[in-house]
Amino acid sequence: MKSFYLFFLSLLLWANAALAQNNVAGVVRDNNDAPIVGATVIVKGTNIYAVTDASGQFSFASPKDFPFSIRINSPGFGQKDIQVFELPEEPLEVTLVDDNLLSEVVVTARRRSETVQEVPIPISVISGDLVEDAGAFNVNRVKELVPTVQLYSSNPRNTTLNIRGLGSTFGLTNDGIDPGVGFYVDGVYYARPAATTLDFIDIEQVEVLRGPQGTLFGKNTTAGAFNVTTRAPSFTPGVNFEVSYGNYGYIQAKSSITGPLSKTLAARVSFSGTQRNGLLYNVTTQKHVNDLNNLGFRAQLLYAPSNNLRITLTGDNTRQHPDGYAQVLAGVVTTQRPAYRQFEQIIADLNYSPASRNPFDRWIDHDTPWRSGNDLGGVSLNIDAKIGSGTLTSTTAWRYWNWDPSNDRDFTGLPVLSLSQATSTHEQWTQEIRYAGDISSRLSGVIGVFVIGQDLNTDPVHIEESGSAQWRFSQNSTSNLWQTPGLLDGYGIKTRSNLKTLGAAVFAQADWAITDRLHVLPGLRYNYDRKEVDYDRQTYGGLQTDDPALIALKRVVYTDQAFTADVNESNVSGQLTVAYKPVKSVNTFATFSTSYKPVGVNLGGLPTSNGEVMTNLAQIKPEYVQHFEIGVKTTPNQRSTLNLVLHHTNVTDYQTQVQTAEVGVNRGYLANAEEVRVLGIELDGSTRIGRNLSIYGAVAYTDGEYVSFTNAPVPLEETGATNAFKDISGGDLPGISEWAGSLGGELLSNPLKVSGRDAKLFLAIDSYYRSSFSSSPSPSQYLNIEGYALLNARVGFRATEGVSFFFWGRNLADKDYFEQLLPAAGNAGHYAGVLGDPRTYGVTLRYTF
Repeated sequence: MKSFYLFFLSLLLWANAALAQNNVAGVVRDNNDAPIVGATVIVKGTNIYAVTDASGQFSFASPKDFPFSIRINSPGFGQKDIQVFELPEEPLEVTLVDDNLLSEVVVTARRRSETVQEVPIPISVISGDLVEDAGAFNVNRVKELVPTVQLYSSNPRNTTLNIRGLGSTFGLTNDGIDPGVGFYVDGVYYARPAATTLDFIDIEQVEVLRGPQGTLFGKNTTAGAFNVTTRAPSFTPGVNFEVSYGNYGYIQAKSSITGPLSKTLAARVSFSGTQRNGLLYNVTTQKHVNDLNNLGFRAQLLYAPSNNLRITLTGDNTRQHPDGYAQVLAGVVTTQRPAYRQFEQIIADLNYSPASRNPFDRWIDHDTPWRSGNDLGGVSLNIDAKIGSGTLTSTTAWRYWNWDPSNDRDFTGLPVLSLSQATSTHEQWTQEIRYAGDISSRLSGVIGVFVIGQDLNTDPVHIEESGSAQWRFSQNSTSNLWQTPGLLDGYGIKTRSNLKTLGAAVFAQADWAITDRLHVLPGLRYNYDRKEVDYDRQTYGGLQTDDPALIALKRVVYTDQAFTADVNESNVSGQLTVAYKPVKSVNTFATFSTSYKPVGVNLGGLPTSNGEVMTNLAQIKPEYVQHFEIGVKTTPNQRSTLNLVLHHTNVTDYQTQVQTAEVGVNRGYLANAEEVRVLGIELDGSTRIGRNLSIYGAVAYTDGEYVSFTNAPVPLEETGATNAFKDISGGDLPGISEWAGSLGGELLSNPLKVSGRDAKLFLAIDSYYRSSFSSSPSPSQYLNIEGYALLNARVGFRATEGVSFFFWGRNLADKDYFEQLLPAAGNAGHYAGVLGDPRTYGVTLRYTF
């Protein structure tokens, strides 16, 4: 008992002394909550330091100026930096992770900081360091690390970001529907799919949440969400510079600088630039196309007068201006049209031969230049205020998107479609306010409101224009009138459209701890959406004639169309999760959720039936999603994790983009499939072997089918059949590989000195595999992409501060593969392919201070 009193007295004296001298005090422990003896605690940028005693405790005289940063080091443990904004009222508690253990990954998916293994949601987390080292500088590269993610992009506008095969229409984009995968950067929702093609700028972490997330995020997400966090401004000065060089003229430069402007104000400025020569060669223009020409800039200003208030003002701008996104001729299908309407007969009549029949020659002969001017940016203001036992967050943002394209939609050197330019401008504003925190010792949760307004306009018009060879591709009879000189030369359409949308929602999710092991998490969302459309398409050009027969032939190609729509709908959705931890190292959960995707409107042109425009397709029904999921997250030991998830999703009135044989329906049109179903199993894990080897991997089995789609357009090879529609119930959903997986690891050396600084040699390898998948909304026996595997590696040395240097290679086996196959406009039988990158390699030099 005497020893207890002596210990208590000494602890009291130590605490009083710390307070009396305005000292900063704390304790350093390891993962097992044991004190770490001899850890060094340094105030960065000063000579102030302390060493922990036998109880892991430390104390040092506080610097006069706040905020400041302290760094905690101990041999065998990873170092940790902590920012101190004001004199702590309580001793700091610091946990260092053993270098021999897996670092705990902290996520903010539930609007609070918690370890990923504790969250009853399937989440894949990619650290900023891995993003940078692996060259995963955009979402298309990240998908190689997360096998449940699919991204298809024939250009930034026509980009599909899906999780488990659901989220957005496959392959081609219609501006009149909402994406089902939310894309957030620092809490700001990015409405345009083009944002997913941009280079990441100064990324801290990427969280990929699978399944509906409407009760946690502002915008409704029926399939999942990307939650991207950038590195925040710091009151400790820091500089990072990186430059990479590679084959095909690849150059990428990144830099960021951060530091204090005053005691309460800090800033961060970041830049990224990427250039690469084109990977396709145009034999007509004798120049390479599909290059990279990207620039990005981001600036942040942080005001932090105390630990209880953080205000961040952010501005960003990204510019992509490549001669890019051309597709190669990938193959020819014999359709059910008459012989004179087959592609091979058409080009023979026109005395034309393609530049190459082998798509992997990477040769094209397109006569219309490819251009993809893609500019995005915006400003946001984020306020985090600690109130009571929680945090009130307000995120206000305005964003814009300017799109300036030029495409060759016939994929040949013939003047079939001379112009295809859908120039557009888009503006959005969003406001989200939410409160997340503890209500009682057993109840916590999130409640919020979200509003989004969007304005999308043609700029000033969308243009589609025929060339002198269009008549032969559109010819649907043997009438000599089709050969009338100049009949379709310069004949086209100019479309003016405006889409205004307003969305509003109230959402909430609670976490009720019935016991320490059993939690129930109900969530609820009310959603309102309104869309106003004014669509007007007018024909122009071609042969000016009053002959009804010639006019009828012109109308086969293009027709005037006009419609307005003002639609709105509201819905209630929600979720219920039960989480149970039978032991500390095992976290099980089961979820049932419902979700909605708002009503859609067609903005790519409407098909015709017997010469009449099908205005009944001007709008389509909202999706209704029912989702079931069970999972288990385990930590077998402090060096390993192993997680398993089973999921089943049914979608009623599934919104899909379907191809038609009509040239005038640009990028296809929207339709509802009565029901689709996706189910699967996902397994992921990581382990650390000793101090120097780490391995991570994931595998996913996914099965998606049309349960009922009785009025789908026919696939390419059935074009010309008696019926232009067919029942494809039971067919495969496009874009889904049954099997997909990733496997990677890193081998480190023991610490060594490089230029007087601590560094480690490393060898890292990562691989990606996916099985074959359909590349046609209506299943086709020809438009299927074979499975493929990719192997990437890097080797060099890495330093926490100072110089890092490594060599890298991607697609080391130089695998030829398609990312997407697309029928040409008009369905003459030929189709194009989006090619994956060939083998690339290079070197990266990085400096960090």
